[in-house]
Amino acid sequence: MSSPPLRMAAALAAAALTLTGCAGGTGTARASGPAAPVPARAPGPVEWEECGKGFDCATVEVPLEYTDPGGEWIPLAVTRHRATDPDRRIGSLFINPGGPGVPATETVESIDAAKGEGPYSPDVVARFDVVGVDPRGVGESGAVRCLTDEQRAEQATEDRDPSLPAGKRFGELLAEARTFTKGCLDHQSHEFLASLSTDNVARDLDQVRAALGEEKITFYGASYGTVVGPMYATLFPDRVRRMVIDAPVDTGLWQNDPLRLLDEVSRSNEETLDAWFATCRSEGVKACPFGDGDPEAAFDRLITELEAEPLEVPPTEGGSPGGTLDGAMALEAVRAAAGVRTLWPTLTAGLLAAERGNGRGLLFVASFVTVAPFGGPFATLQEPHTGVRCADWPDLGDLSEHRAAAKKIAARGERLGSRAAYSALNCALWPAPNDDRFTRELTGAGAPPILVVGGRLDNVSPHHWAEAMTERLEGAVLLTREGVGHTSYRTSGPCVDAAVDAALIDGKLPADGTVCDDAPAGTTRPPAP
Repeated sequence: MSSPPLRMAAALAAAALTLTGCAGGTGTARASGPAAPVPARAPGPVEWEECGKGFDCATVEVPLEYTDPGGEWIPLAVTRHRATDPDRRIGSLFINPGGPGVPATETVESIDAAKGEGPYSPDVVARFDVVGVDPRGVGESGAVRCLTDEQRAEQATEDRDPSLPAGKRFGELLAEARTFTKGCLDHQSHEFLASLSTDNVARDLDQVRAALGEEKITFYGASYGTVVGPMYATLFPDRVRRMVIDAPVDTGLWQNDPLRLLDEVSRSNEETLDAWFATCRSEGVKACPFGDGDPEAAFDRLITELEAEPLEVPPTEGGSPGGTLDGAMALEAVRAAAGVRTLWPTLTAGLLAAERGNGRGLLFVASFVTVAPFGGPFATLQEPHTGVRCADWPDLGDLSEHRAAAKKIAARGERLGSRAAYSALNCALWPAPNDDRFTRELTGAGAPPILVVGGRLDNVSPHHWAEAMTERLEGAVLLTREGVGHTSYRTSGPCVDAAVDAALIDGKLPADGTVCDDAPAGTTRPPAP
């Protein structure tokens, strides 16, 4: 794997962004099912340029609107890591790391073949060209921009009240949403914003497939990538060689009931924090001294104290700008770290330090999941994330539905629930509705059986979503990973890794209902000083 800081940044970005929000070619084009016109010109061969040892980079153009293939075309950034065993090369493995909004090109660039480290196993890297395409509106493919740097910096320092849904009064949230959505239209055209839907992302992948000269693709998608994969398998079933989806989104909720989807994410956030509490208690005060055996009471007391008297964290010589840690900011750090098993020790250390008046640890974690002026991942991913969701989701313009959903979350009295409230408000005011939103059920009918990997305790994708996806996808097989964490491949032990590799390389699937229980156990013991 990559160095610890990079691993943490990647994990926090995924945990914070996926679904929460305050975190090509031919085929069917519309929800009703008629075939899309064939693009006015076929994609030419990809013109690769070497961009690192074993890496190539290119740009592939695709139609802005597949119902108007003779109109404007837009560029997509593509990066591949060439198969390290070219004599045994199978083909191209297309990947989507999720978000929506996480650049696939950066994920490919994190492969370290020399050390056998990175998001994909050495066997997979040997047999496939790993191909990452930044979806339209993401990364180097025209990343959506809605806020100025000054507005982002202002948001990073705003005072939020953890006792209020989303931390502010509804009128303030609505004004922010108006500013945000107006900014989106100021920076991008209406047509571009309306085109960011996942069905277009799937068509774009097929354009890239054609440009690569591949008859079929192998696909691995994580988190939001589990919407992209089934969409591709539904639109282009005969062009799928093999597919694995990891930490799946319930595409039925994604397409039809996003407020319920966000409510279920909120519940999953809370469950992972409860798991940290339970582990802290079970490990005992020698391992987890926070709270002296009652971490819940100590936690609630600390958040209340931080909200009443925030901790000022001075800048460091290393470049950290410092800032203010109040109760709301501490909850952001806790929400992110509680969902990543390997960060539990860091969470314990940060809470203990904050009790002693040192907020640096929690503020550092929180900096990765707030709109940080100094370049935390969320600073550049929030806007693409919102754009894709709003293009995919149904009309959310009835503000009373948002208020009712927020009241439902608040009534549960959860420690982290406030974060999910009103997190779809930008979509209620979205200025570029997608008039031909894809609504057909994503069944992947006609594609080879898909391997669905679901975590038993996932802070973003609850396990019943994996069960629902397995039911919905024709012939799919469910593999369950015990333990805490969002996504399972390359983070959860050899059982999951071997099953995913076998599915991608050989097309061999485990028995439906297989359970992998060899993931390292989470510990709350803080790191040794």
